[in-house]
Amino acid sequence: MRALAQAELTLFLRNKGMLVTALLVPLVLPFSVRSGTQDMDLKEVGLNIGTVMLPASVGFSLLFAVYAGLVGVYTARREELVLKRLRTGELRDVEILTGAALPAATTGFVQSVLLAIGCAVLLDLDAPSAPQLAVIGLLLGLATCVALAALTAALSRTTESAQVTSLPLMLVSFLGSGITVPLEVLPDRVASFCELLPLTPAITLVRGAWTGDLSAYEVLGAVLTGLAWTVLSVFAVRRWFRWEPRR
Repeated sequence: MRALAQAELTLFLRNKGMLVTALLVPLVLPFSVRSGTQDMDLKEVGLNIGTVMLPASVGFSLLFAVYAGLVGVYTARREELVLKRLRTGELRDVEILTGAALPAATTGFVQSVLLAIGCAVLLDLDAPSAPQLAVIGLLLGLATCVALAALTAALSRTTESAQVTSLPLMLVSFLGSGITVPLEVLPDRVASFCELLPLTPAITLVRGAWTGDLSAYEVLGAVLTGLAWTVLSVFAVRRWFRWEPRR
């Protein structure tokens, strides 16, 4: 797995398109969130620009550095018969997929931590009142994005189509997972539905680490929802992931 992760890291550093998408896009997009919050009454729901932009930065990192990047990686390696050849060795299926995901997951983790620190400093946020929620939310988001990336790759015929098949989840997450629009400002029925989306638990826990307004029931509900998406995605990958090129 270590050798596989090193090989994927080398390919990642050579791919300028992936580098831009994974490293630069999550740094730029939070500014669009800041401009979009000007018409929101954040104080009424107990939020401020910092508690909106910080979780948004983490969400963008999870989507672009981890999810979107891995969909392309899994699809490309399958079409190039790399995954098929790896299965003839000692690695098990889960180790192949995990090893290929390690560079993207590590990038997403480090980038999320740096973005959180940067947002906290630049936006004058206090230290999180419940830092454990931020750690749990980030790790849960990473696991969910990796599992969903493998599932999306199973539905992608080519590397080019992978850019399209990853769009639905990304758009839904942008609009409904609390990244660009906090759930607190949405109508109750809409917010209740959005709480069930795949990336909502991670964003909710990260934001709750700074706001400190999550009850134990809400924390448990977010964790269980995130775990449910991860477990269901892993089950679907084990059942339907393609190891042969889809031609």
